[in-house]
Amino acid sequence: MNVHWRLMKEKTHILPFFTTLTLIGFTAAQHHSFSSNADPRDLRTTHIEQNQRQLLYYREELDVEDEYLMLPPCLKFDNPRLRSAYIALQAWKQAIISDPLNLTSNWAGPDVCNYTGVFCATALDDSSIQTVAGIDLNHGDMAGHLVEELGLLTDIALFHINSNRFCGRVPKTLKKLKLLYELDLSNNRFAGGFPGVVLDLPKLKYLDLRFNEFEGDLPKELFNKDLDAIFVNHNRFALELPNNFGNSPVSVMVLANNKFHGCFPTSLANMSKTLNEVILMNNGLRSCLPKEIGLLKKVTVFDASNNKLVGSLPDTIGDMESLEQLNVAHNMLSGDIHDSVCLLPHLKSFSYAYNFITGEPQACLDLEDFDDSRNCFRVRPKQRSTLQCKVFLSRPVHCEAFNCHEIDPSPPSQPPPPPPPVTSPPPPVYSPPPPPPPPPPSLVPPSALPSPPPPSSMPPPPPIHCVPSPPSPPPPPPPPPFYSPPLSPPNSPPNSPPPPPFYHSPPPPNSSPPPPPFYSPPLSPPNSPPNSPPPPPIYQSPPPPNSSPPPPSCAEPPPPPSPPPCQAQPPPIQYLPPPPVYNPPPLPAPVYNGPLPPITGISYASPPPPSIS
Repeated sequence: MNVHWRLMKEKTHILPFFTTLTLIGFTAAQHHSFSSNADPRDLRTTHIEQNQRQLLYYREELDVEDEYLMLPPCLKFDNPRLRSAYIALQAWKQAIISDPLNLTSNWAGPDVCNYTGVFCATALDDSSIQTVAGIDLNHGDMAGHLVEELGLLTDIALFHINSNRFCGRVPKTLKKLKLLYELDLSNNRFAGGFPGVVLDLPKLKYLDLRFNEFEGDLPKELFNKDLDAIFVNHNRFALELPNNFGNSPVSVMVLANNKFHGCFPTSLANMSKTLNEVILMNNGLRSCLPKEIGLLKKVTVFDASNNKLVGSLPDTIGDMESLEQLNVAHNMLSGDIHDSVCLLPHLKSFSYAYNFITGEPQACLDLEDFDDSRNCFRVRPKQRSTLQCKVFLSRPVHCEAFNCHEIDPSPPSQPPPPPPPVTSPPPPVYSPPPPPPPPPPSLVPPSALPSPPPPSSMPPPPPIHCVPSPPSPPPPPPPPPFYSPPLSPPNSPPNSPPPPPFYHSPPPPNSSPPPPPFYSPPLSPPNSPPNSPPPPPIYQSPPPPNSSPPPPSCAEPPPPPSPPPCQAQPPPIQYLPPPPVYNPPPLPAPVYNGPLPPITGISYASPPPPSIS
């Protein structure tokens, strides 16, 4: 027994000895293997050659441009900024998995200013060089994702990619675009939370995230940012609107067709100096309308339809002297309408259908366009039954019971400054022109675009060859700043509440004329006096969509890291439509053809995306 114990003890001492020798030998071999290629750049170059690709994925923390890409020496660029633009655009081209219109077919060679949808202009801080000033690929029907290398386009002023099939998340590297003035990502398949990178763009004025799959809440910082237009309708945003909602200096605010709930934002009255249009339709707002909305004397369009608003219509609406279109239909309002509301000098369209209102003045019946159906007017046609009105009106409304926040009696006279940028770009050498007219808060839903076929695997990108740029005329000028309204989805399902009224806009032009050249903050329409406010855009209110489309399918590619390519996953996930906010009697709401605010010299509509056979 003692002998056996001694043998086991000796083996126990010997085992750690051999283990230590094995580890030392492995470490030495590993050190010797790496010592022959100690330079990290050489290691990356070897990796590229082995995989027959020359692009290196952009890393936000890298500052040396040679780290981005090992370019062939035959590619010559006029300046380093065009070289960086070439890197960004080539990386993005590889992430586009479907391009039915072949918009990127000429994205080859060093002449990036000749690429389709890419526009160049003189650099703001150096008049001797050209740089990429804008990207416009609207209505391209392309599928893919945004790559981190787009952060290299530090001189662009506009980035328009609406009506495509881009999916995934918005890369954080876009925060390097310190001159970006317009960001239009509408009518795509982006998902996830609100893209917080937009809060780091100091020059941003126009933000359009319509018709995507963004969800969660809107950050408070968004309403402290010096924007002129916010379009976030037709997403999945939810929760209550923040208390600083009224701090925003925008002229157009469109939050329709989301899942916001809670109190109607009383602080909206703080926006009286700038606000022209506010559209909060088809959410879940539940409270009384505050009397402070009468302070919005510049508002031309006010739409709070398809919510759960109660109480009477404030008579202070009669102080909104610029009001042209008023829609409070499909709520639970009661009481009488004050004469001053229908006597507003510019009021042309007033819909208060599907409520429980008991009194209307003759002035409302004399309006050019009105709808008073499904209320409790005894002598008017198409009203609710006496029993239905009696049951509802027997329960009095106490607005103070909602505990909504009171308006700040001393709103800030100036909008809060935007958050300071992390890195300051070179000081511009010019004064930016006045902001362009805001795009239309078009609420026409997008058409169902075909999904790209699911790729079985992502092949490695081809090597970059020295492709001389074909001779071509000078690059086209950048497009004028406008927002292209997305298209309509299928009809609403049965059993959904009657759709809200339409505000019809003129038909879109057949083709867009060539825009004038410009750079960075776009110019105002011709013959506009400096610093004049933009004309109100054309407004459309669509029926609520029948159901939310399935979220984009994005699969993670293998390293090196990059945003995931989009792959269709069979079978697609089916989402049930959200429950209707309010279930009125199943009579359809009529369609309205009310006149629109005067628009001079500018057409905001864009042609629809071409059909793909």
